[in-house]
Amino acid sequence: MNKKAEFGGLLLRIVLGIIFIGHGADKFQGGISNTVQWFDSIGLPGFLAYMVATIEILGGIALVLGLATRIVGAIFILILAGAIIKVQFAAGFIGGYAYDLALLVMSIYLLLSGSKLFALDNLITKTKHHY
Repeated sequence: MNKKAEFGGLLLRIVLGIIFIGHGADKFQGGISNTVQWFDSIGLPGFLAYMVATIEILGGIALVLGLATRIVGAIFILILAGAIIKVQFAAGFIGGYAYDLALLVMSIYLLLSGSKLFALDNLITKTKHHY
């Protein structure tokens, strides 16, 4: 992959990570019990609120650091697909699923392409990339 594409992947990885850290933290700061009740109200088990919020924070941190980028991308795809199908789709495109769709596409990109530039995965796997 060329330098411009890797830089683009780095930007996507960091921005997506920051967004998910914010979303996960908001679920806890707003009172996770409120999120649990909301999950219950839309027909999802309340305990999933804890799982989703934790995955969003830890997955976001992993993306910023460049750890398990493809795996985190795949997990975020599942969360976003669920959010779009279960909640956002009924609200329509604008004001509904447009934002989640953009995050979903970013996650798909990271699943398919990864992001090696400034990624801690490079230290773990000790692979060398020549640009």
